[in-house]
Amino acid sequence: MGLNRVAPAGRPLSTLKAPSSSSKRHYLARLLLCFSLGWPLPPLHAQEAPPPQTGIGKEIFTLIESKQHPDLVQTGFASRAEDMQTLYKAANYEPVWLNRNDAEVLIAETLDLLSNAASEGLNPQHYDAGKLKEMLPAALQLPPVAARKRAMFDTAVSLSLLRYLHDLHYGRVSPQGINFNLKLREKKLIDLPALILAARDRGRIAPLPAEVEPKLDQYRKLKQALTHYRELAARVAPLKLDVARSVHIGDKHPQLEELRRFLVQTGEIQAGADKVQTPASPVYDKELSEGVRHFQAHHGLTADGVLGRGTAAALGVPLSERVTQIELALERLRWLPEIGGGPYILVNIPAFQMWVYDDISKNEPSPLSMRVVVGQAMKTQTPVLMAEMRFIDFMPYWNVPYSITKNEIVPKLIANPAYLHSENLEIVAAFSDQAKPVPLNVDSLLMLKQGLLKIRQRPGKKNPLGKVKFMFPNKDDVYLHDTPSKSLFNRSTRDFSHGCVRIEKPQELAEFALRNQPEWTKENIQLAMQAPKMQRVMLKRSIPILFFYTTSFAEQNGEVAFYRDIYGHDTVLLEALKNSSDLSDQLLFVSQGTASPAHSNGRRLSEPAGSVGI
Repeated sequence: MGLNRVAPAGRPLSTLKAPSSSSKRHYLARLLLCFSLGWPLPPLHAQEAPPPQTGIGKEIFTLIESKQHPDLVQTGFASRAEDMQTLYKAANYEPVWLNRNDAEVLIAETLDLLSNAASEGLNPQHYDAGKLKEMLPAALQLPPVAARKRAMFDTAVSLSLLRYLHDLHYGRVSPQGINFNLKLREKKLIDLPALILAARDRGRIAPLPAEVEPKLDQYRKLKQALTHYRELAARVAPLKLDVARSVHIGDKHPQLEELRRFLVQTGEIQAGADKVQTPASPVYDKELSEGVRHFQAHHGLTADGVLGRGTAAALGVPLSERVTQIELALERLRWLPEIGGGPYILVNIPAFQMWVYDDISKNEPSPLSMRVVVGQAMKTQTPVLMAEMRFIDFMPYWNVPYSITKNEIVPKLIANPAYLHSENLEIVAAFSDQAKPVPLNVDSLLMLKQGLLKIRQRPGKKNPLGKVKFMFPNKDDVYLHDTPSKSLFNRSTRDFSHGCVRIEKPQELAEFALRNQPEWTKENIQLAMQAPKMQRVMLKRSIPILFFYTTSFAEQNGEVAFYRDIYGHDTVLLEALKNSSDLSDQLLFVSQGTASPAHSNGRRLSEPAGSVGI
């Protein structure tokens, strides 16, 4: 998933006027008073122009101040009022559109843009394009004396365009509101009013979406896929297969010609290969098996070419639902703050997959990818988060969660005190590098049950964290780690952990993370992964990491992979998108004195993480 760097689009609009001579005299008088009394010097503020008192300017000003637009379906616009005010201040509260000779062309182009919002995965109905198109002919004929009607139409066009561009850049839903712990933006890097006025002055509105949409290569590929899958959904009939038992090469099934037709129409089998078999004796041949294998490979299934119940169910998912999955993926990509260049680690939770990038800003293949195991769907879900990998622990301890200590380990210790030694466990007062083992006795058992003492597992073969864990401080106390349970990576569905992410290739990831630290050669990493004691290595340069959740993902070749919604996040997002309210900027940016949620735990980097999930 690469991106292109994006230059700040549009400069902030300046609306202040030079101070008058009388205001300068007033300032000098205040200056002398401050000198005589020892007060701090007052700043020289520019005087704001008074609001217009007559004509269309008054009507525009009054409407914006009211934060209500009765001509639009979503009448309230408190969250877009600041941008509306900035836009019309820059236009001296004159119409942005209707006073121009090219008004009809520009407005028509704007409304066509809003009508085509579906190409970006947005709903055109949110932007009143149809209603405004109906109003346009009459609005163009309004005389100058019809100030209120002209003001109403002009601001309606502007507000609808602002809403569309804001949704396209930031998304329609606050990710934090649905428990996606992504970083808030530090500041605005895009000036929507300035972009609108610049586009208007150039006489071209159509290029605006390209200036505000995410510059991620993943976004571009998914947009192309959205068009393709919409076309498929319109012309390809749904496939409903009745598969009682798995179908292998050489087996017969009465619906194989339906299957072949569907695979040809969706591109899983090349069109030229569509040959007719004898209807009375259809056989599942190698060609069908290869088509099914290709389908399985990008639908989160084991790519074995066997037509089983799971594959039949995935084939039966309406293509309109695949369209929805792509639309939701585009929405989630809008939530990401601007990502710079350099190394990056991406985990897509429902894909059970991780990609490592040398430079996320370049459209280059990932040099390292691997299967992962994520949190259990019904119990211990892996969170969505953004963080910075800071250090690596070779041969780590496993800090046992209190719930497991109380409910599982303490009863076993009461029944068999030797369990502590056999499982390589130790009792400690705290999870720290300096902690000393506490003897097992009646008092320590009671304190374990009360949570006053803790249990951890020493490094070794039985340790569920394996030989290495990768740490990125976060409020959910999750991390990447090795695992002794290698067989789980062979399953197509891999939600078995307690929230942390188990990785298939821990040594390769350690080599990547330490590649700029010459002392950490491949041999030294291997030695550290066999050592009897834990060793912590601080990274000289932290590596950004993203735990993301999207059920459709464009691969390097542009082909889209689809995954099951294992945590039900698609359902939650679809429900949130039903809310037609504008997204407030207060939910998008870090407020002064408030840390981004991705960095809110405040743990010192020198401290061992109290993380317990596996």
